[in-house]
Amino acid sequence: MGWDERVAALFRRNLQPTLTYWSVFFSFGLCLAFLGPTLLDLRCQTHSSLRQLTWVFFSQQFCLLLGSCLGGVFKRTLAQSLIALFASSLAISVVFAIIPLCHNVVVLAVVMAVAGLAMGCIDTISNMQLVRIYQKDSAIFLQALHFFVGFGALLSPLIADPFLSDSNCIQSNATVNATSNLPHIRKSLVPHHPGNLSYYELPMKGMVVTHVSYAFWIMALINLPVPIAVFFLLYKERLVPCFNNGSRPLLSADELAMETQPAEKDNHPATLQTAQLDRGHDDLFSCCQSKNFRGAPYSYFAVHVTGALVLFMSDGIIGEYSGFIYSYAVEEPLSVVHKVAGYLPSLFWGFITLGRLISIPVSYRMKPATMVAVNMIGVLVTFLLLLMFSYSVVFLFVGTASLGLFLSSIFPSMLAYTEDILQYKGCATTVLVTGAGIGEMVLQLLVGSIIHDQGSYSFLICGTIFGGLAFAFYAFLSFFHRMYPKPSSEVMDASSPEKPPKTGDSGLYQG
Repeated sequence: MGWDERVAALFRRNLQPTLTYWSVFFSFGLCLAFLGPTLLDLRCQTHSSLRQLTWVFFSQQFCLLLGSCLGGVFKRTLAQSLIALFASSLAISVVFAIIPLCHNVVVLAVVMAVAGLAMGCIDTISNMQLVRIYQKDSAIFLQALHFFVGFGALLSPLIADPFLSDSNCIQSNATVNATSNLPHIRKSLVPHHPGNLSYYELPMKGMVVTHVSYAFWIMALINLPVPIAVFFLLYKERLVPCFNNGSRPLLSADELAMETQPAEKDNHPATLQTAQLDRGHDDLFSCCQSKNFRGAPYSYFAVHVTGALVLFMSDGIIGEYSGFIYSYAVEEPLSVVHKVAGYLPSLFWGFITLGRLISIPVSYRMKPATMVAVNMIGVLVTFLLLLMFSYSVVFLFVGTASLGLFLSSIFPSMLAYTEDILQYKGCATTVLVTGAGIGEMVLQLLVGSIIHDQGSYSFLICGTIFGGLAFAFYAFLSFFHRMYPKPSSEVMDASSPEKPPKTGDSGLYQG
């Protein structure tokens, strides 16, 4: 795929919505990574134990998964999608603004649950809309989209760092002895996992001294332009009731299909199957209805399942590696000092962000299927080398950076590849986003239990097994790709990017 004049012209015509979806994903990343570094200060603010604060992590992650499942509900029209994005991005700013006012851990968990729902909706809708706009050219723009989530995830800890307490933020007689462990504890709190919080007991009574509120208010202000940008897109599309001057916005693809289906297709069996697949991009609950698979080839179902399983494993690896690499490094046989081991999660996320940036120009020339294959092989080989050189601290850092690079572009490449297989008619985006979210939650819990029972060495063994399973599922996906029926010439002509797009299709924003 090259950055030819056709793709450039398509990008220029869709510049505002594309930049808006990218900025919304920046909000997603900004909200993704702040909780770990600020957790000790939030513990002081809420006068709670570290074990109690694990529920804050759980509420955010669980509701993120729930929001990803429900995100497809708001895609049925352009108005629903943009209103959901506006509400979600605004909710994130509101969450940042009110976190300093949460002095009870239950209230904080509820607020973070709202943030998780907003993040889940953003994840599903932004991916869906970019795929809808660019279709076969979406790989480039999906890579850029996922760069912005990495950029936001790197920025929020940097904003918070100057305002974090250098000593225990609850001043009492017991803080003198507890403060010496604070750097160790803080380094173990990484963006996607609360670490072994139950091992640490800190004072819960005393005077609270923390300035972390300023960090949250700064992030609220930084995020505020995002809902404003979504509002301007709503205004441009004449979807704001008080500013639409009575003119009706352009029909979405789904609305157009609903209005034209009875007159044009006349309920012919052959066209009913096509219409059934054309609806596509439903929410997860609609996708799981048996009527959506009635009459479809078995490979249609298999592509959805194997694609979701690939991301279940790959995003699960990201979650479990970032969550436990610190704990693995400080244990025997490596016994890395705590200060040095604390750089490993940052190195991992830094190279994920760098890899997503590199993937933008790479995806110009390389097909999504090829990129996924290279990444899968790279992940598996890296884990095997980490096992071979498990006593080398230097290679642990090298392997962590390599793993971040190879894992960085799997999600956007898989999304583009799977949607291309299904000719942009299935439920791929919703199913893949949900599968990735489930994998990130489940594999963290699984690996944590295994490390607790079997020791730290099992961390790399688990990663190798997950990498091998991800590659195996990708091989199955490639097989089902060959089995999946090719589009007819009529469908190819209608969806050809060189021809003028239909109203409500990829040219939705071109009018």
